[in-house]
Amino acid sequence: MRNLINQRDRMKKFLIVFLIVVAVAAYWIFDGDRYLSLEGIKAAQAQFDSWRNGSPFLAGLSFFALYIAVTSLSLPGGAVLTLAAGALFGLVWGVVIVSFASTIGATFAFLVARFILRDSVQNRFGDRLQAINKGIKQEGAFYLFTLRLIPIFPFFLINLVMGLTPIRTWTFYWVSQLGMLAGTIVYVNAGTQLARIDSLSGILSPGLVVSFAVLGLFPLIGKKFAGWLKRRRVYAKWSRPATFDRNLIVIGAGAAGLVSAYIGAAVKAKVTLVEAEKMGGDCLNYGCVPSKALIKSAKLAHHIRHGNDYGLDAAEPSFSFRTVMARIHRVIATVAPHDSIERYTSLGVEVLSGYARLLDPWTVEVAQNDGGTRRLTSRAIVIAAGARPFVPPLPGLDDVGYLTSDTLWDSFATLDEPPRRLVVLGGGPIGCELSQAFARLGSQVWQIEMAPRILIREDEEVSGISEASLAGDGVHVMTGHKALRCEREGERKFIVVEHQAQEHRIEFDALICAVGRVARLQGYGLEDLGIATERTVVTNEYLETLYPNIFAAGDVAGPFQFTHTAAHQAWYAAVNALFGEFRKFRVDYSVIPWTTFIDPEVARVGLNEQEARERGIAVEVTRYGIDDLDRAIADSAARGFVKVITVPGKDRILGVTIVGEHAGDLLAEFVLAMKHGLGLNKILATIHTYPTLAEANKYAAGEWKRAHAPQKLLAWLEKYHSWKRRI
Repeated sequence: MRNLINQRDRMKKFLIVFLIVVAVAAYWIFDGDRYLSLEGIKAAQAQFDSWRNGSPFLAGLSFFALYIAVTSLSLPGGAVLTLAAGALFGLVWGVVIVSFASTIGATFAFLVARFILRDSVQNRFGDRLQAINKGIKQEGAFYLFTLRLIPIFPFFLINLVMGLTPIRTWTFYWVSQLGMLAGTIVYVNAGTQLARIDSLSGILSPGLVVSFAVLGLFPLIGKKFAGWLKRRRVYAKWSRPATFDRNLIVIGAGAAGLVSAYIGAAVKAKVTLVEAEKMGGDCLNYGCVPSKALIKSAKLAHHIRHGNDYGLDAAEPSFSFRTVMARIHRVIATVAPHDSIERYTSLGVEVLSGYARLLDPWTVEVAQNDGGTRRLTSRAIVIAAGARPFVPPLPGLDDVGYLTSDTLWDSFATLDEPPRRLVVLGGGPIGCELSQAFARLGSQVWQIEMAPRILIREDEEVSGISEASLAGDGVHVMTGHKALRCEREGERKFIVVEHQAQEHRIEFDALICAVGRVARLQGYGLEDLGIATERTVVTNEYLETLYPNIFAAGDVAGPFQFTHTAAHQAWYAAVNALFGEFRKFRVDYSVIPWTTFIDPEVARVGLNEQEARERGIAVEVTRYGIDDLDRAIADSAARGFVKVITVPGKDRILGVTIVGEHAGDLLAEFVLAMKHGLGLNKILATIHTYPTLAEANKYAAGEWKRAHAPQKLLAWLEKYHSWKRRI
């Protein structure tokens, strides 16, 4: 059925194109350009006048239809016809006829371009056009109005280009009619004096062109004025301080807050950074740093256990879990000076330990941890409060006790052995990393995931490889299992799960909730100021909240919860906060990488196959198996792959997934390539050191090149070389 509909659409498009070609050909074959020239119109003016006087209604209707036909087919002569309208019908009726006819013709051309070209253009270049489409949806009327006011932009080109965008037809119509009105009046008025006009260039004198250009600035001025009115309305009930204590106050000293404060201090702004708990936020104290330290110890234990893979005797690792946890805390302490109060103070940042609350759009009250209270005013504020682990409302969970990725590091620090029986709730990156690490350190781990597979955002084969790897380390991966409740019998603790309508009871010693993180939204005064929050603080593309001087960045702002995206957002938040009155920067999410640090690692940037299917994007998939890579074989790490998603027939990279040893490090080359528009041919032409894992990237590019080898040319070359051997 769908194929039949597509076939009908193709036939309709072909028919429309055929009719347009015939009409345009007829125009040139029958010398239409001679009749629709200034000389032709002037020569026939007497006949036109006679016709109009005899049949004014028919003359007006015929002229109206001719004008629509010329403009809808984008034929030359529209300007001359506009002059003729003035000569034939006078200023008032000429303006009325041309205004409506030109807009209707433009709308026809717009609709034809949309029907014939938009789907193919959007399918082919959709990823590049995302920002344009978003801008048109939000401010398409404004852009179109500006273009229509300035006559140097070709009439037909505006119709064609706008037809390829998502602007609504009715919006296109009324904005076009309004925007072209000034130019229409000028031309029609000139046409009333047709006998005096020698050339079209005389109508649009340099002064008139400049006047139109100035007129085109009015929408920009109007937009600025509307923004000023909006800000005035937003701030109306607040009393703005006459002067400010600070240029920038940053709430939260995680990745986003630290980078925001650093940038502010670097450009010599007066900055205060407020943190209620530990400097460095979740990443340093509870997330990235301790988890990677744990993973390293677990991986080493795994290597000892599999020493025969390296020609060594396999052995059961002997260690104190308390010592492993002590090392993790030493790692945190070693990294901590990078994010410390002392360092940021030396950079020129005032650091306050306490809880910050917004009192008005410029005033922050800090309840200091030492008992004091301070009130500070600032021209700009960045909210970088981060996120916390989400704890599901599971009956009995509080009775049995639970840990999160925030609390397990201190809770396990005094244990001589890892938990003997450990339940991990969640099949996302955090749950997978913790499950594998504790299994390798000796815990019996049950990982419970309600979805049909772990790492649900990745391709199915990635989930399959990851699940097999976790299972190989002893993790009981229970996908499709829904946690129902927790129960306690004396000192014994259980979790009850449901799978295929059957309940199962699992006994455990410790339970870790790793089902995601939620933004910290309470306690900062957001609700008192009317700042909208959903799952995160609501911001625009500049990271502004309801108040243009209050920004949000990092996990509290979303949409990504990665340390590197928090730092990325912080640059935009800080620069827009300090210099937004001169220029604002839209935050760029076009190339966002991430890595799940299980073994083998799963690294990803851009589209994968799953997302391409869901979004209906045609892609080409190139794959290179790391099991064929010399260095991977030498390292006994010959598993995984590099999968590159490209535009069909082109080497432009839309996304990459890497599964394998150091996949997160290998991904960086593709991130750079995508950011700067470099294709697979450029990667293939780059020398990669032998033997390294990074060669996998080059070989993946080579696989793409091999699939696109010019077979006909190679066949001729084969004949050429055969001929050369005979002479």
